Amino acid sequence: MAPKTTRAKPAKAAVNGATALGPALADQSEVLALVAGTHTNPFAFLGPHVDEGTREVTVRCFLPAADSVTLISEGQKLSVNMTKVHPDGLFVAKLTQTKQPLSYHYLASWDREEVRLEDPYRFAGILSTKEILRFRQGQLWRAWECLGARPITLDHVEGFAFAVWAPAAQRVSVVGPFNNWDGRRHIMRKLHDAGIWEIFIPGLSANDIYKYEIIGANGDLQPLKSDPFGQAAELRPANASRLVDPPKQIDSDQAWLKTRHGRHGLDAPISVYEVHAGSFRRKPEEGNRPLTYGELGDWLIPYVRDMGFTHVQFMPLTEYPFDGSWGYQPVGLFATTSRYGTPDEFRELVARLHEAEIGVLCDFVPAHFPIDGHGLNRFDGTALYEHADPRLGFHPDWKTNIYDFTKPEVVNFLVSSALFWLDRFKIDGLRVDAVSSMLYLDYSRADGEWIPNIYGGNINLEAVQFMRRLNEMCYGEADGIMMVAEESTAWAGVCKPTYDGGLGFGFKWNLGWMHDTLQYMSRDPIHRAWHHGEITFGLAYAWSENFMLALSHDEVVHGKGSIFSRMPGDDWQRYANLRAYYALMWAHPGKKLLFMGAEFGQVAEWNHEGSLDWHLLDQPSHKGVQSLVRDLNKLYRATSALHQRDCDPSGFEWVQADAADVSVYGFLRWNHDRTEKVLALINMTPVPRVEYRVGVPHDGAWQVILNTDSSAYDGSNFDGPTRVEAEAVPFNGQPASIVLTLPPLAGLYLVPA
Repeated sequence: MAPKTTRAKPAKAAVNGATALGPALADQSEVLALVAGTHTNPFAFLGPHVDEGTREVTVRCFLPAADSVTLISEGQKLSVNMTKVHPDGLFVAKLTQTKQPLSYHYLASWDREEVRLEDPYRFAGILSTKEILRFRQGQLWRAWECLGARPITLDHVEGFAFAVWAPAAQRVSVVGPFNNWDGRRHIMRKLHDAGIWEIFIPGLSANDIYKYEIIGANGDLQPLKSDPFGQAAELRPANASRLVDPPKQIDSDQAWLKTRHGRHGLDAPISVYEVHAGSFRRKPEEGNRPLTYGELGDWLIPYVRDMGFTHVQFMPLTEYPFDGSWGYQPVGLFATTSRYGTPDEFRELVARLHEAEIGVLCDFVPAHFPIDGHGLNRFDGTALYEHADPRLGFHPDWKTNIYDFTKPEVVNFLVSSALFWLDRFKIDGLRVDAVSSMLYLDYSRADGEWIPNIYGGNINLEAVQFMRRLNEMCYGEADGIMMVAEESTAWAGVCKPTYDGGLGFGFKWNLGWMHDTLQYMSRDPIHRAWHHGEITFGLAYAWSENFMLALSHDEVVHGKGSIFSRMPGDDWQRYANLRAYYALMWAHPGKKLLFMGAEFGQVAEWNHEGSLDWHLLDQPSHKGVQSLVRDLNKLYRATSALHQRDCDPSGFEWVQADAADVSVYGFLRWNHDRTEKVLALINMTPVPRVEYRVGVPHDGAWQVILNTDSSAYDGSNFDGPTRVEAEAVPFNGQPASIVLTLPPLAGLYLVPA
């Protein structure tokens, strides 16, 4: 069967001093290796080879099952009928009186169908010595420009260059429909010192699919591998890599990019809406399919803008095989998942979000990768990307492989992937998943199941260096972005600069705050007095890092229920508890993150196979929660006291931290120059606190700007003034105080009138 390439008209017989020669030209051992698919250096045998003594050129090609092949050089007016020297399809011609270099193509015939083919073995090497050296040193930070598959033109011939790292492989071939998946057709050239294999294949086009066929170090044929640097893939369950054109140039979001540095500062309002692209909304009328990138933008952009979130954060969009992993077991760190569309369509979605003044963060997963046969697992027949020893290279929790950070090439691969997403898609930052699992060698391991570092400790020293390099490169190469760590321990200096011994992240999820406050909120209010510290304790360490308060997807899966379902009491109390909790969260120091659905009180636990329960918004209670989150975001963004000193202890002041007997919390938030302040009061019991006295920093009138018990949020609208006068009565360590009614299970924000 003929490959799918450009067809040409038949050529004339041999002319101009060219002759065809037979089997005597071919070394039989090389022929047998080529036919058997075990040849390791086809560039030394196939294509044109000059006899330095006679200056004659011998040209060989291997086209399995071809009936005939004619070599044509239009520039030199050559047309030579090549001799078939092996029945499997090895053809040979000897050319005399030719100019160098020789430019030619083949006209091959399969079952009387003639096909024009360029010879990949007539082209010189692709990678430069500098690129190879930088890759070996682990400093080829834009590796996607050299490795993987990319469209190029050589000798006026268009095609795709392929390069892949597989140092232990005996043979690597590019296979696909274009060569009938025959690994003998396009065997690559090995750059021995670097362990990189390369080839230029003319005639291929964007959307063509391909894989690598690899004979491993022990001579065994490996499972067909997708391209580690591939930029697109087939839709699962198919898993071949897919060729892509150069990225579409989009400049409509330049205004956003020029201003994003200020939008990501420690003093900026940052409120993130976490999104799983496949389940935000579905198309029930079309088999319940997920939205495309374009359709997602049509729904998501106006919604996020209306709700007042500053950013969206997408759960992993790097290609992954298993839907149930939600993207956290990726196989293609340079490929946008094909579930929702093409790389250019995602690029357009990012630009549209930017045009709407919405930032875009994406999950990045360098902590582990799956053992699927087509992925990185034992890529060249050895533990290449992972450690060979399972005590270092296998994750017991997720049954996945762990990257070997001791190899410069692996670090280069991961850092390049991060830079690729920041560069090619212009996203505004990365949230790095499972940082703790990388930091500790004994993470989720019992004694004897891990190997200490060179000092006998449990710190993964190479992983620490990797994360420092990752942050240095990302912040250095992409101006104004933010790097966010999901780190669940008390590791010191996650957000410290690398030059000061830190990991160099911009922000860290405050998982301690999340755990303690959710535990507190799940308690019956009658018991909260004995657990008062679950709310106050977070302020003891609130400025040790640049924290982001995160109620993420992790809190609404694996039997945990939804955020709403954790609230105790009857229906009225559950909604009131949730509203009070959000009031606490938005007034508390730290940037904000909320997983989709939580903003309207999704009742059911999140299911990645279905849409959010948008129909709940037909109910006033859910509509009220949504309205509250919208108003909280607007207040947070408009009120400098609520965001400017999120990461500065001078922006926070307790006025009532010890009222455990009534479960009331009161604190002040200040802006930079203390010209603006907000008093937050949270009553965590269903009992209204009538004529309740609270200390304030000065006398005068105070205005209620938010009341979560308001009828606007479907609250009880318990009677209480919206404006109170402070008295010169010292209280709570403050020179003045106010007396007011605190509604049941509610939060109030007050500002000087």
